[in-house]
Amino acid sequence: MDKDILIKLLGLNLGIAVANIAVFSPGLLDVDIFGSPLETAFGSAFLVLSGSGFLYGNYKLLSAPKKAIPIGQKSTRGDYIEALNDHRNLKTFEKNINILIDQIDRLEKKNKTIRDILLQIFSASEISYRKFDAVITEVENIFFKNIRSIINKLNAFDEEDYNFIRKQRDSGAFSEEIMEEKFKVYNEYITFVKEAIEDNEEILLKLDKLLLEISGLNCIESGELERMAGMIEIDNLIKQAKYYKNY
Repeated sequence: MDKDILIKLLGLNLGIAVANIAVFSPGLLDVDIFGSPLETAFGSAFLVLSGSGFLYGNYKLLSAPKKAIPIGQKSTRGDYIEALNDHRNLKTFEKNINILIDQIDRLEKKNKTIRDILLQIFSASEISYRKFDAVITEVENIFFKNIRSIINKLNAFDEEDYNFIRKQRDSGAFSEEIMEEKFKVYNEYITFVKEAIEDNEEILLKLDKLLLEISGLNCIESGELERMAGMIEIDNLIKQAKYYKNY
């Protein structure tokens, strides 16, 4: 639970409890709801108000939308997964979100395996290993840049409006031109997310090819790493990434 919401819940419920203690405790106001008519009316009204405040206040705090997690270049794997999970209420993208989280897990596993294999051939201080590690890090940056772009699209997507216009498609409430334009906008969101997911799957495929290539090696001669087909594909991917449109 969000820390700010937890503090507000604690403050609200503690305040209500203290108020009730002050009103009904002997030695303080000592209101007896079974006493005089005035005390009964006041005590009953206070109980109703405090009970309503308890129910409404807790409901509003617990149902308040979560703050969007800021995602940037220094975000961790957990930050990305949490940000994606925060959008599970978007039924339009529910399957996409499952795929994205799975892609993050697979990327982490593949890169760890690649690095582990290379450390059997090189020491972490060798230039060949450091060069390779830098390339893998750059691939990770491209991968998570795609994830950031998707999260931005999910933040902007208004599913309530999307569902509304879907229901109004055949009602005649709006002109065909307006409906067509609105569907065009929302289809661009959906297409963007699908294509970005496919881009990431292509990255994972290139890592698979590289992993297959290096997994049978016992040693790599100087300069051989750069000439490997898998490394050439990944190097081309990094170069092409410079020309990716900014999402």
